[in-house]
Amino acid sequence: MTGPGVTLLDKSEVLAGLFACWESLDRLLAGLTESQWSRPVPLPGWSVHDVLAHIAGTESMLLGSPTPESDLDVSALEHVRNGVGVNNECWVRHLRDESGTDLLARFRSVTEQRRAVLAQLSDDDWNAPTVTPVGPDSYGRFMRVRVFDCWMHETDIRDGLGRPASDAELAGPAARLALDEMAAGMGFVVGKLAGAPQGSRVAIELTGPLARTVRVAVDGRAQVVDDFGGQLPTATITMDAVAFTRVAGGRAAPGAVELGGDREVAAGIVEHLNYVI
Repeated sequence: MTGPGVTLLDKSEVLAGLFACWESLDRLLAGLTESQWSRPVPLPGWSVHDVLAHIAGTESMLLGSPTPESDLDVSALEHVRNGVGVNNECWVRHLRDESGTDLLARFRSVTEQRRAVLAQLSDDDWNAPTVTPVGPDSYGRFMRVRVFDCWMHETDIRDGLGRPASDAELAGPAARLALDEMAAGMGFVVGKLAGAPQGSRVAIELTGPLARTVRVAVDGRAQVVDDFGGQLPTATITMDAVAFTRVAGGRAAPGAVELGGDREVAAGIVEHLNYVI
C-alpha cells in the first residue's frame, strides 16, 4: 500500500522477514571452518567472510557507526561502481582480518542491537519518509530493502558453500519479501531500462517454490499492476523465481527462459533484468 509519497508496509511482517533472515544466516554460518569462510561467492572479489562483513557493517552503520577508513582507494577497484559500493568495500576491508568466529560474534551482537531498536519504533517512525537505496520512501520500505539485501546475500553465501536453500527454507517470509521488493522494481526495468513501447502488457511468470506473476503495464509510464483489466499480456517471460533473483542481482546469466507474445520486447526485458546496484 502506498500513502502520500511513501510505501506503507506492515511493520510486524517486514521485521519477521528480516529477523528470520538473520537467524537463517546464523544457522548457515555456525561451525564453518576458516577455509569455508574464505570460499568465493558470485560477487567479484568477495568471499563468504566478506559478505557477512558487509551485512554486519551495514547494520552497524544503521546503529550510527561511521564508515571506517580504508587502507586504499576502494573506488579504484574494478568491482566498485558507486558510492554505495565504496562504503560497502570499506567495511569489508576493515573487518577482513577478523576470524570467521569473531565476525559471526560481531554479526550476532550488531543484529541483536538492531532488533531492539526496530522493535521499539513507533508506527509514525516506521512510516516516516527517509532516504533509502531506492530513493525517498518510508523507513518501512527501507527495511524491506534490508530484507532483500540480506536474503540475496544469504543466497550468495549458499552458492559459495554449495548449500542451496531447500523448498522449506524458501517458503519463509524473507524470500517472499525479497521478491516483493524486486517485483516493485519491474516497472523501472520494463519501462526505463528495456524501453517497452506504450500499450505493452508484460507478464513475468515466475515458477518454482517462489512462484508468482509480476504484471507490468506501460500506460504513460510503466508500472506494476494487479491485473490487465481482462486483457491478455502482449509479452510473457517465464523462468524459475530463484533464477530470476540471481539474474536481477547480476549474479548469473539468464538460463532457461521461455518467451511469449512479442518476443522482441520480452527478450529486451530479459536483457535488462540485471538492475540491482
